[in-house]
Amino acid sequence: MSLTATAPAAPSLVHRLLGPMVDPATFDFWAQKLNATWSWSRTLARVVERRVEAQDAVTLVLQPNGHWAGFQPGQHLNVSAEVGGRRVTRSYSLTDIPRRDGRIAITVKRVDGGRLSTQLCDHTRVGDVLELGEAFGDMTLPTGSQRPQGRWLFLAAGSGITPLMALTRQLAAQGMPADMSLIYWAKTRAEFCFAGELRALARQHPRLQVHFVVTHEAAQGTDEHQGFIDHALLTRLCGSAGFSTEGGTAWADRQVLACGPGGFVDAARTLTAATARSFQAEGFTPTAPADLPSTGEATTVAVSLTRSGRTLNVSSGSSLLEALEAQGLNPPSGCRMGVCHTCVCQRHSGTTLDTLTGERSAEPDMAVRLCVSRACSDLSLDL
Repeated sequence: MSLTATAPAAPSLVHRLLGPMVDPATFDFWAQKLNATWSWSRTLARVVERRVEAQDAVTLVLQPNGHWAGFQPGQHLNVSAEVGGRRVTRSYSLTDIPRRDGRIAITVKRVDGGRLSTQLCDHTRVGDVLELGEAFGDMTLPTGSQRPQGRWLFLAAGSGITPLMALTRQLAAQGMPADMSLIYWAKTRAEFCFAGELRALARQHPRLQVHFVVTHEAAQGTDEHQGFIDHALLTRLCGSAGFSTEGGTAWADRQVLACGPGGFVDAARTLTAATARSFQAEGFTPTAPADLPSTGEATTVAVSLTRSGRTLNVSSGSSLLEALEAQGLNPPSGCRMGVCHTCVCQRHSGTTLDTLTGERSAEPDMAVRLCVSRACSDLSLDL
């Protein structure tokens, strides 16, 4: 067992009584001599199953220790591992629904140059141990007695299928209580994750329609199509799913969820948000608003790190996270798109630009997200 192998997420009596006397790092060092997932407070998980899901994508089934607080389908979590002697953290979607045995699953797509995705796809094996953060994200469906109602349209591109797959599994486990259409884009059919399961679910549930769209090869079969996301393709596929187009677009009364690269999400928003009943999206890469104010030519600014006592000269043309990493630092980070808040630190002084909103901030002693902030002046950071 771990010290809290079956305990709830709240601090146990043991933790409250012994906490002031225990050094967590020392406890973990000796406890993990006996069991690699034992820890004082960290959520550790053992890989219990590994399967190839598609080209350059694997699903890892994990058994967390008792510090894991649970999740809702559609949420993400930060995963950490040591790669080349350095701790690397990235954000991944949970692709399963909550299970009685407590196991969870993530599906990882290898990214060119991605240290952690390459480690997880190519080198992680059953028995390895990963560290997990808490689940986060609000692209979830109603649960319990408040089951989803109405009609839903899921739009996924690439690894954007991962949170939407968890939501599809949630609806299927509930007997598909709402009409739903899933349209899933990939460059080639070899890159489609969960294709067999999605087709089986569509056969099992008449209220579920699934369409696969390839962008870099010809379509095959009745549920495959070719092309990029646009009005004509959405109209055709939504119409073929039995959606009425009377009085407006085929998705006028749909609740739309979109997930994929930033450009795909922007296109989905432009095409559907104005007329859909609701629209919610998550993009993998932040896209700057069209009216993002220019900061002019990139300059070199001085960043003082108060905890380490260092002063670095960094470029104002890249995010603070990228600039600090270029100097050999390794600040905590996860999603790298301003969602998970892993990289938040305090800005004591100076001016930063939020690249998501275009807003500048110079108020002292404020929290900034390093991954989506750029320096506009010399800064002092609590690092």
